[in-house]
Order: sequence, then structure tokens, then C-alpha cells
Amino acid sequence: MGMTQRIVCFSGRVQGVGFRYTTYHLAAGFDVTGYVKNLPDGRVECVVEGDAAHVDAFLGALADRMAGFIHSRTQTDAPPTGQFPAFDVRY
Repeated sequence: MGMTQRIVCFSGRVQGVGFRYTTYHLAAGFDVTGYVKNLPDGRVECVVEGDAAHVDAFLGALADRMAGFIHSRTQTDAPPTGQFPAFDVRY
């Protein structure tokens, strides 16, 4: 499928519930890089790069794990940049 970057913003009850750390630990099981961080407006932003199949699998696992907290999400596809050496939590 090729490499891709996805920028996903999750809204709902996604801050203060371990969302970032769950995302970080889930990412370790997939061949993806990027970051997750809280946004000032109460959403959580996740930027993830990798093979499209790995990115889809990771985002699916995250949606399943955090389903009770996510009310909606927006997603933007972008060309991969290769700028992320790993998957991190940003502050």
C-alpha cells in the first residue's frame, strides 16, 4: 500500500484518562512512528507514519481500546516526512 502519514484528532473524554499513554504503548506493537499530544481545546492529536496497512491497524486498535472515550475524530492524510525516529508522547 505504501507509506503514509495520518493526522488524527480525537474528541470526547480523551484527556485525563490515559489516552496518550495507551496510544504510546499500543504504537510499540506496530511498525509506526509519530507522536500523540493533548491539544488546548480538549482534543488529542495523533500524527502517525508508516506503511498504510500498519497505520490502519494501529488506528483501529486504538479506536477499539479507547472506544468508550472517543466521541468523534477527524483524519487527514498527508505525505510521509520520515521526520519521526520513534513514536513519542509530546507535551
